[in-house]
Amino acid sequence: MPDMKKYVYIQTFGCQMNERDTETLAGMLEDLGYFQIDAQDNADMIILNTCCVRETAESKVFGLLGRLRKLKVANPNLIIGVCGCMPQQQDVAKKFVIAFPLLI
Repeated sequence: MPDMKKYVYIQTFGCQMNERDTETLAGMLEDLGYFQIDAQDNADMIILNTCCVRETAESKVFGLLGRLRKLKVANPNLIIGVCGCMPQQQDVAKKFVIAFPLLI
């Protein structure tokens, strides 16, 4: 019988508040049947909890999304989510849509 478990990988950028939010998010996803794992390659869902305070964190997120594109092409059912303060900025949300239409 195939493995029916669902796996989530969460990567956190930024402050202690984001670390706490990630813990809360992981608990909510666990209630939905997801098991947290340490490898993106085996995930059914990848969540990036982002920070916009530092430009380097923002650059890292955009770079990571570019690399995740390959995983999405290989697995069209893969869910990739971005939360935290980056997508709350209107200009950044537009950049996501333009740069990564495949991920939306």
